[in-house]
Amino acid sequence: MDVVTRMVADRPVVIFSRTTCCMSHTIKTLISGFGANPTVYELDEIPNGQQVERALQQMGCNPSVPAVFIGQQLVGGPNQVMSLQLRNQLVPLLIRAGAIWI
Repeated sequence: MDVVTRMVADRPVVIFSRTTCCMSHTIKTLISGFGANPTVYELDEIPNGQQVERALQQMGCNPSVPAVFIGQQLVGGPNQVMSLQLRNQLVPLLIRAGAIWI
């Protein structure tokens, strides 16, 4: 889990993704649509992708991607992110994390 902690440090929004995952694409598009510039790690393209994926699963991400961190805190996967959006809580969370300015 330390590897994940280091990867999300000092970044307002981090998305762990796979290039072939349609839900990952959807979440990246949603968050970017608010003007945020998330740091995206494509687990199928980085050398330690399998290690990171195992760490995400240990943190409770199931499935492991997409996994979204906002303000260095694990928000969760697509269901959690979409729930925040439907409750109008996603934008305030992005603002508090310094990911967007309105």
